[in-house]
Amino acid sequence: MPETGPLTRSMDKQFEKLFAMMAEMKAGQEGLERKMEAGQEEMRVAQAGLEQKLEAGQEEMRSGQERMEKGQEEMKGLIGRSKERGPEEDR
Repeated sequence: MPETGPLTRSMDKQFEKLFAMMAEMKAGQEGLERKMEAGQEEMRVAQAGLEQKLEAGQEEMRSGQERMEKGQEEMKGLIGRSKERGPEEDR
């Protein structure tokens, strides 16, 4: 039986190493999970910002289109009045 003493101590040391490695792996995994969650949150924030910029750009385009259409209508009106007056009245 005395021979099992050193073997048991050796196995205990191996298990201690194994448990220490498992604890390190778990801590590393938890750290990676936190980083991943933080990265996902950054992506959500960035996506929300991009969506806001896209909406603002679309609104700006709609506004510009409306101004163009209004300008075209004004030009049509001016051209129509000019035609009604005739070429001699333009001078």
